[in-house]
Amino acid sequence: MAEARFSPAVPRRPRRGQILACGPAMKLRFDRGTLLIADPPADLDFDEAPGVLWDARVRGHRAPASQHHALRSWLVSRGMRFLDIPRPPRPAPDAWSEVSLRSYQEAALSAWELGHRRGFVGLPTGSGKTRVALAAVKRTRLGALCLVPTRVLLDQWLREISAVYQGAVGCYGDGVRRLAPLTVATHESAYRHMHELGDRFELLIVDEAHHFGGGFRDEALEMSLAHARLGLTATPPRGAPAARLAELVGPTVFELAVGDLAGGFLASFDAITLYLDLGPEERAAYASLSRVFTAAYAEFRRGTPEAGWADFARAAATTADGRRALAAWRQARRLLAFTRAKRRALQALLGRHRCARVLVFTADNETAYAIARAHLVMPLTCDIGRAERDDILDRFRRGEIRTLVSARVLNEGIDVPDADVAVVVGGALGEREHVQRVGRLLRPGEGKRAVVYELVTRDTIEVGQARRRRKGLVARSSAQL
Repeated sequence: MAEARFSPAVPRRPRRGQILACGPAMKLRFDRGTLLIADPPADLDFDEAPGVLWDARVRGHRAPASQHHALRSWLVSRGMRFLDIPRPPRPAPDAWSEVSLRSYQEAALSAWELGHRRGFVGLPTGSGKTRVALAAVKRTRLGALCLVPTRVLLDQWLREISAVYQGAVGCYGDGVRRLAPLTVATHESAYRHMHELGDRFELLIVDEAHHFGGGFRDEALEMSLAHARLGLTATPPRGAPAARLAELVGPTVFELAVGDLAGGFLASFDAITLYLDLGPEERAAYASLSRVFTAAYAEFRRGTPEAGWADFARAAATTADGRRALAAWRQARRLLAFTRAKRRALQALLGRHRCARVLVFTADNETAYAIARAHLVMPLTCDIGRAERDDILDRFRRGEIRTLVSARVLNEGIDVPDADVAVVVGGALGEREHVQRVGRLLRPGEGKRAVVYELVTRDTIEVGQARRRRKGLVARSSAQL
């Protein structure tokens, strides 16, 4: 690691590893995911310093590592002279091959650079978000830590990096702890080891960044010194998580929806909603369950009209009546997961597309196995080991298997071979999941036009859920059954 050095006061933007401006000397030290301010002048008032708090344990001032850039700027503005944290090593510039970009990828990267190298890029599944990230590492020439949510994505990132970068690549995850100027780590490994990784990189790339913004793993992002940050997602954050992620990563600087790329860089597609009816017995059972949870929810909303379903679920878990309401809601969802009408509709669709590659998405593993048994198709769930899963996907790619049924395994992090048809039987509770599922079909191909069927039961909670799911798509058509 390069040594820090002194330099005289200069008007240009300060660089890490320098002593800045003039005045009393002090030191910034990285200490287990935080910044420790050593030997400050006695008359320096830290009340307005960004993120700085007094730590009585060490009798010193401390700030989250993510405040490094802001704290440096604050010290410089007050004419403070200090020894900054040394720059970490960078990837070998001559180890890169060409990282070519499509026009929209180039626009995304430019928007991020214009946003001071901080912020979210929102691109649909299959549109090459990883490619944008690798181009960012190459152009900035900064040491980069790339965070991914799963071991499957860890492997995919390592493969994609090796195709364009011939230097050493680090890996934290799946039992491996190997450090290099360009390193890929799972979210879980980053959370566990950022106390030792936080000062080793100047660029932080967060894949599937919507996993952050409201949980304890946010600490991993707080413990990194990197000011340059790139968040990747198919659906940029909205609502309360967006404000938190704007602090941790930056604002959304570029966004394209599936409809913006379909027919050009992604395959064209038709989104078809099939509205189905419950049978008499199913309708009676659903009505009974619905009365229980809708009455409880309505009463809760009268007292707290600004609250949402998540607030109700938390409050309901604390009372006997609330728990009964939640149990009724879960039973209603199970009833809707694979109704008789959905069973008949799926049978008809599989027959209609018998020569196509078909992905069937369900609400849960139980439903996936039920469909696999009822229609003699291959299930792909989290219960299946990696070697068997890879074998199933290879057989699907070769056409030996024509249909896969899955709950959430295919939503994120698995490189699925080209498919032509998707049938959403249930389970994608929000826009993000739905966009990820549809994206599995949209790998471009000559003359390809994909079809997405969504099975929705009339006069049930599925109608509102389906409407919310489709916000990220352009619904091309609908049908009655």
